[in-house]
Amino acid sequence: MPRWNLNYMKLRDKLLLMYVLSVFIPIVVTNVVFYNVTSANIRSQKTRDAGMALNNLKNDLRVTIDQGVGLSYSLYTDPVFNDTISRSFQSHFEYIDAYNSYLKGQFSGQLNQGIRWYQVYTDNSTILSSGYIDRLTDVVRSSNWYVQFQAYSAPYPALISSDQMLSLVQRLDNLDTGGREQLLKIDLNMDMIKQYFHNSGFDGKVYLLDPGGQIQFSNDPTAEAQIGKRYSEIQFPNKMIPFELTYTGINYLEGWSLQGVMDEEIVLKEVRKSRSFVVWLACINFVLPSIIIAAMSRTIHVRLVRILKHMKKVKTQNFQTIPPEDARDEIGQLTMEFNRMTETIRNLIHEVYLADIQKKDLELKQQQAQLHALHSQINPHFLFNTLESVRMRSLIKGEKETAKIVHNMAKMFRKSISWNQNDVTVKEELELIESFLQIQKYRFGEKLQYTIEADPAVLMYRIPKMVILPFVENASIHGIESSPGVGIIQLFVSMENDQLHIRLTDNGIGMSQAKLEELLSYLDQNTDMGEHVGMKNAYSRLKLCYKNHFTFDIQTWEGEGTRIQIKLPLDPSAMPGD
Repeated sequence: MPRWNLNYMKLRDKLLLMYVLSVFIPIVVTNVVFYNVTSANIRSQKTRDAGMALNNLKNDLRVTIDQGVGLSYSLYTDPVFNDTISRSFQSHFEYIDAYNSYLKGQFSGQLNQGIRWYQVYTDNSTILSSGYIDRLTDVVRSSNWYVQFQAYSAPYPALISSDQMLSLVQRLDNLDTGGREQLLKIDLNMDMIKQYFHNSGFDGKVYLLDPGGQIQFSNDPTAEAQIGKRYSEIQFPNKMIPFELTYTGINYLEGWSLQGVMDEEIVLKEVRKSRSFVVWLACINFVLPSIIIAAMSRTIHVRLVRILKHMKKVKTQNFQTIPPEDARDEIGQLTMEFNRMTETIRNLIHEVYLADIQKKDLELKQQQAQLHALHSQINPHFLFNTLESVRMRSLIKGEKETAKIVHNMAKMFRKSISWNQNDVTVKEELELIESFLQIQKYRFGEKLQYTIEADPAVLMYRIPKMVILPFVENASIHGIESSPGVGIIQLFVSMENDQLHIRLTDNGIGMSQAKLEELLSYLDQNTDMGEHVGMKNAYSRLKLCYKNHFTFDIQTWEGEGTRIQIKLPLDPSAMPGD
């Protein structure tokens, strides 16, 4: 099964995919993210506001309770007041006198906004029930608040809820009471507390719990039925946000807490109001780009399909042009160029076809003439140097070595003018190179050392004549001649992987990288022969004979030498012809 490729898709499908990925999905994701982020921010803000409102309610409630605690401590620590209510009066007149002279003034001005009423209870039988002082009777002892207070033994006031009233109750036993029981009961202003609960700004239900977890007050309309119930027994809907604030570090409020419950729908009510606006905005962002993209994609798709239909007609040699249109975009330019190309092809087929065939025939003959011209070129500089060396050595001394060199020269001339074919065997090419190197050794003496090694299996393969000798000549003249030390030339011919490998190395002066790049550029150019005429000749004939089926590589190191590698195919179909 072929791998999925975007280039295999039709343009219409690409435009649809682009629309889905670039418009539809981003709009949907953006609006969903926007809505969720907005909902989360509003929920977080509402939660913080609710928490602050509940905390303010907690502080207001404590301020109200602290007013009662302040009154309780002022009476609890007043020695004159405690001594007076603990004293045994001899008569009612003595108590009335004490009440008018001290107690009445002591109680006046003690009420404030947070305190609804306060009452002092004592079992002192010599005290009359009057004003804020009352007798601690059995009826009082049987009341709910008194029964609850018996569970407290701490010296500080106890907050007690009884008969939908919050009261502070404290024993007045700071001084010796003579065994009498004396209590102070302060009733808090429940109207003010209700006002705190209803005006707290908390969008939900708030419950005041005692240390036992029972509900003692709430702003819930059904709170009367819930007073005294445990808060944990109340069932709330699932989407409710709970809040809890507990009084800690305050002895008279230790364990009391405020529990708040807020419906999440109330939190997200503002988001719900703007949801329709978000939906309409999303529809606008969705519909408007859709219409624009659909209109623009249609103009592209229809016109491209029309060009494609006419191109298929050209395949059947129906050179019909596309009706012109008033368009300057890329598709309009493509249409114009297609019409121009169609007319050009039609003209070429009818008018230039025969002329092109003649031109190709002429180029072929020109390449053949160039091949023969390349075969006929000889390096006069090499012939001059060789003859000059023979002449100078012959003047100095007469020996058989000179005759041998002259014999090698004659052999080279004879082979160069007697070869009637374009190719020779590897063996014949190596014999010619051997003759050349002997002449060069005669010229340079012990300064030149050479080695020729060939795999016997390749000796009878045919190659273009004189394609190795120019490189050997270049290694000798340009590499070894300028080298101050002993020059070594090594030639290896072998067969590897159905290829003829020719490797020529020397330890001459080498070339710089810039010189090497210049030489390679010169060899690849179709220009007249220059300084390296032999190498240019050989490389050009290799290109003419083998086209792109051979490899040629030069590696050189400045001051160290050069290595040339040539790989020729041994496949008969790629062999040079006769």
